[in-house]
Amino acid sequence: MSLSTTTRETVAPQTISPLMTFLFAAACGLVAANLYYGQPLAGPISASLGFTPAATGLIVTLTQIGYGLGLLLIVPLGDLLENRRLVLTLIAVSAVALVGAALSSTPPTFLLASLCIGLASVAVQVLVPFAAHMAPDASRGRVVGNVMSGLLCGIMLARPFASFLAEATSWHMVYFVTAALMIALVVILRANLPVRVPHTQLSYGKLLASMADLALHSRVLQRRALYQAGMFAAFSLFWTTTPLLLAGPEFGLTQNGIALFALAGAAGAIASPIAGRLADRGLTKAASTLAMLLGMSAFLISHFATDGSPTALLLLTAAAILLDFGVTTNLVCGQRAIYAISAEHRSRLNGLYMATFFAGGAIGSAVGGWAYATGGWTMTAWIGFSFPAFAFLLFLTEGRGQQAVSDAG
Repeated sequence: MSLSTTTRETVAPQTISPLMTFLFAAACGLVAANLYYGQPLAGPISASLGFTPAATGLIVTLTQIGYGLGLLLIVPLGDLLENRRLVLTLIAVSAVALVGAALSSTPPTFLLASLCIGLASVAVQVLVPFAAHMAPDASRGRVVGNVMSGLLCGIMLARPFASFLAEATSWHMVYFVTAALMIALVVILRANLPVRVPHTQLSYGKLLASMADLALHSRVLQRRALYQAGMFAAFSLFWTTTPLLLAGPEFGLTQNGIALFALAGAAGAIASPIAGRLADRGLTKAASTLAMLLGMSAFLISHFATDGSPTALLLLTAAAILLDFGVTTNLVCGQRAIYAISAEHRSRLNGLYMATFFAGGAIGSAVGGWAYATGGWTMTAWIGFSFPAFAFLLFLTEGRGQQAVSDAG
């Protein structure tokens, strides 16, 4: 690693073709989906492996913990190590972890596999800044938006895919099939991804230490991360509690019915490229305002969607689409802004950004479950409304100078 800065700058030209963009988007979607297969399968897995009722929640929690650790400890390596090799290694590890989950016969082995699945799935957060590096400044937002649309499709389609496949076969098969997808993805990416060796020559310890400086002194990062934390808290609360509402006596939907409802959320993924184009045109403020208003509106609409009627189901579906549009738009605007801070720090900035709003999502899930058990959907929806409202109020305090910096990104 004694190469000079000039020779270390090994990267594809500053352009990215539509086909390569699609490849990045598809890879992000397939890898991100690994984080969410356990959610609809928690019941069958618990019954099969003998989890206690109290321990069943760990099936999802350990994956989330692994992902959170990976955001802080692995994603920053994108600023230090050759990106292609790092991505391929992480996806290969995820394939091994998925096979481990499928073959598990005891709770501890499954939980260990879940932790490793979460850690390895941060490959997506290496891929996104990788794609941003390949894009010229004028179209970076559009490229990031297109890649993020693939990632979000993977997140939203993972639950219905797992539900349908598990009902047709078994929960073990879900993990075997997805492991095979990861192996195929490694082969395809190895043949098509360019080599990118970053400038940074810091040690790993100094690399992590530099993240503290970024977190403390980058106002754009701080604000965009907090805005998205509020939005993602609302997103997690909604998708944690709506299955409970839909399975309840008012709606009485089956698991397959709930899976079909979840497909509606995938419509929000089309907001990503739109948001990216708006950010490229300097319209970050307008797009962010719209995003937060959509988040609040979704929960206001949902107050009229609790009687179990077809109209109520239609309103709840509309709320899901509006919320996902808002969350996606704000996410892409935030990424476009933080990637403009420093090209050499993009992976570290991305890790901090994602870790912050991921923590917001964890809070939303936890509060959502408590709120629904305590006050039903009415209480849940008002708390859900408060999260984007908090983000919007914070956004309104942003000074003109700060916004100019954000829009320039």
